[in-house]
Amino acid sequence: MRKLIMWNVITLDGYFEGETNWDLSFHGLVWGEELEEFSLTQLKSADMLIFGATTYKGMADYWIKAEEEKTEGEITKFMNGIQKVVCSSTLKTADWNNTTIVRNAAVEIPKLKEQGNGDMFVFGSGNLSGSLLKAELFDEIRLCIAPTFLGKGKLLFDPGIPNKKLKLLESRALTTGGILVRYAPD
Repeated sequence: MRKLIMWNVITLDGYFEGETNWDLSFHGLVWGEELEEFSLTQLKSADMLIFGATTYKGMADYWIKAEEEKTEGEITKFMNGIQKVVCSSTLKTADWNNTTIVRNAAVEIPKLKEQGNGDMFVFGSGNLSGSLLKAELFDEIRLCIAPTFLGKGKLLFDPGIPNKKLKLLESRALTTGGILVRYAPD
């Protein structure tokens, strides 16, 4: 059975996005050779990426353009080639290759977990991540904590998430000052 894994970069005060959509400037604080290697390792273990509609649109725009412009190297190949699911009750079409639209994530994701061997990753997608946390569908939560306080923006973990004890699987300091952490439900 596949594992469903959340992957996000957050600030020390819990924000995964600034005040405006795609304000991810703090990612530059942690990006470097170590995080790039970690990202490639994650992608190579995956056979599916799952997004909410907003993240899907932004990622599709970015990675399709990266392929056309031949930027981002090896990651571009993985991002554009891998099977993708966008969870949305309103999206009519999904033009990024290998994409399927799912209307009810809480019902469909458990079925998808049973169908493959590689990991399934949710990148970004704060609203979707919150829904999947409430449905207790994540097998692992991976975060890179950026060494900064943003003070405002979009929190990754909104109020209402169920009380759930986690066990630490890994913590690793990066030379950039960021910290990678991996947790699983206890």
